[in-house]
Amino acid sequence: MINVYEQVDRNKNKSLLIIAAFFIFIVGSGWLISQVLELGTIGVFFALTLAIGSTLVSYYSGDKIALSLAGARPTNKMAEPFLYSAVENLGRAAQIPTPKIYISEDQAMNAFATGRNPQNASICLTRGLLSNLNQTEIESVIGHEIAHIKNLDTRLFTVVAILIGMVSILSRLAVQPRIGNRDRDRNGGILFFLGIVAVILSPIIGRLIQLAISRRREFLADASSALLTRQPSGLIGALKKFAQNNQPFRFANNATAHFFIVNPFFSQGKLSGLAKLFNTHPPIEDRIAELEKMV
Repeated sequence: MINVYEQVDRNKNKSLLIIAAFFIFIVGSGWLISQVLELGTIGVFFALTLAIGSTLVSYYSGDKIALSLAGARPTNKMAEPFLYSAVENLGRAAQIPTPKIYISEDQAMNAFATGRNPQNASICLTRGLLSNLNQTEIESVIGHEIAHIKNLDTRLFTVVAILIGMVSILSRLAVQPRIGNRDRDRNGGILFFLGIVAVILSPIIGRLIQLAISRRREFLADASSALLTRQPSGLIGALKKFAQNNQPFRFANNATAHFFIVNPFFSQGKLSGLAKLFNTHPPIEDRIAELEKMV
């Protein structure tokens, strides 16, 4: 059996390794793609302006967009006394301000957290989740989302998505017929060849690393929830119910799928092959197995 603190530290270390690899990949891909491009000062200024603009929109309005896409409405202590009390208590245990609480009247079982920092955070739970989980399981799900907020995962996901977008923009520019050094294309050169390879593969590889970061942060949030609630069995029970859930979240959106506690698009049964590789979340049986080590 692994100590809860050891499990949290282990997941943090694995997350940091993946994040470091991701940033090295982004820098390397950007440099290689630059070997293909002849953007000049104007082109670089345009790319940076676009990236900064999208970053600011995502940073300051991403939470409102995510909540709107989920059909969420705010709730309060009078309407949902247990839910409000659970969020308040777990927020206090995590030493963060109490997040705003939202409910989506969808019958699918799911939840997510959003916000650029703990001071501007929100938690959304579906009606299906509140109807099908017991109090201990609901508290464990809330603990999972509180962990995402405390660990600044919602900010991390936004930054990673922007970096992936920057590489995609550069890749598209590189394949435009009027952009690129044709003399170098005729003359060859190892850097130019590697740049072409980066143009083709970097968006795909970047997306895979982005998903790997998302999956690893789910393991960390699971372990952190067990640390906050002191009851790994609560989240294990919730995940087992998620695994039996065949109802997709009707407001599911590709842009926000990685924020949810489980993939909002499809049944949570066992996955293999490419489906597992391109999934935004680790398989539920793997998450349960990690939590069972702490019981």
